[in-house]
Formats: sequence, C-alpha cells, structure tokens
Amino acid sequence: MKAADVMTRHVITVMPDATIAEAARLMLRHRISGLPVADRDGAILGIVTEGDLIQRAETDTEKQRPRWLELLVGPGRLAQEYVRSHARKVAEVMTTNVISVMPEASLRETVTLMEAKHVKRLPVIDGDRLVGIVSRANVMEAVVDLLCETPVATASDAEIRKRILAEIDQQPWGPRGNVEVTVIDGVVALDGTILDERERAALCVIAENAPGVKGIRDQLVWVDSVSGLVIPRP
Repeated sequence: MKAADVMTRHVITVMPDATIAEAARLMLRHRISGLPVADRDGAILGIVTEGDLIQRAETDTEKQRPRWLELLVGPGRLAQEYVRSHARKVAEVMTTNVISVMPEASLRETVTLMEAKHVKRLPVIDGDRLVGIVSRANVMEAVVDLLCETPVATASDAEIRKRILAEIDQQPWGPRGNVEVTVIDGVVALDGTILDERERAALCVIAENAPGVKGIRDQLVWVDSVSGLVIPRP
C-alpha cells in the first residue's frame, strides 16, 4: 500500500497572505488540525497547524519566562516567539521546512516518517505540486478497511499450527524452544514456559490472528530467568 492509496486528494489549503483568523476558521469548519500553505499554482510553501496558533497574545497564552531565563534564550529566539504570538498573516507563522512524501512512498515509509518527525500529517508532493495529504486519520481508515476484510477460509488444524509456529519463528522475541502449540478442532493450546509475562499476550495475539482459529487455551507458565521460580500470573 502506498501514500497515494490512502491520501486525501481534495486538500484544503490556505494562501500565505491569508490572515491567521481565516486559517483558524478553515481548520474549525473542516475539522482539521493543519493546513498546507500553497501559492496560486499549487506549489507548497509551508504548513500551518493548530500548534502554531494556540499561543497567542489575544488569549494571554503566549510564552512567558522569568527575566533571567530570557537573557539565556537570547533576543533572536524571543523575537521569533513574539512574531508567532502577535502575527496576523499565515506566512509569518507557518513552518517553511515542510516534511513531505511522494505518492509512490510506501505506507510503512510514510508512517515511519510521521513517527520520527512527530507530525500528524504529511503533504504528498509530485514534483513541486501538492497532490494530496496523508493524516493519521487516513492511516486509521486503512487499518479499519484491512481489519474488516473477508476472513480467509477455514484452515485445518495442521495448517493453523504451521502458521502459528512460522510466525513465532520470525519474531526476535519468539520463545520457540520453550512453547508447544497444539490445535484441536480449531482451538489452540499454548503450553510451555515464558521468561517475560508480556510474551504471553504476544503469543495469544499470534494465535488469534491465524485463520481458522476458534479459541485459545493459554496454559503458559511464567518462569523467572534468574531464580527459576514460577511467578504467579498477574
């Protein structure tokens, strides 16, 4: 799945010479938390978000520091913050270093970039033109669509067991040598020892995701790796 498959194609944008009030009204009207800033040709110039607008002089929420700390911060930083809290135009508060993706970027790459840069949305750029935007909501919609897909036809007990063991083997935490999996009439029994209680939940998730599973019997025992003592299940 690519960015182009999940992105919103009809993007609400704002011009750089628009007022802060106009940008805020657009966000409220369309229930969005950020707006790409584009010129008349569709080239992206920046992005403005709710975070750029919430610390304002009008609401007495602009940053305030003790006098001694202001001396350490320096006049340049203070001047920049003054602009952000008093400016009237979008161009004066927008972020110009826009983090974006191309339409052919994979969804994995897109989400990884969102997480790494701590952003909630990524403009999708083709050349120098804005063609869409991927937000967290778009990713959630993709998750829902995939989760609601028609389940695979029922598998045999042997196939279920094979799938579960293969998935355990692929995981770096997978306690393959200590866990035994048996399947009878679609019910998976997990036996053996785990060295961390969190492995229990992960193993159960692996089992429940195998097509054809009707139930899970968790019979795992948590053993402390240092003392060898059996730890009671929380």
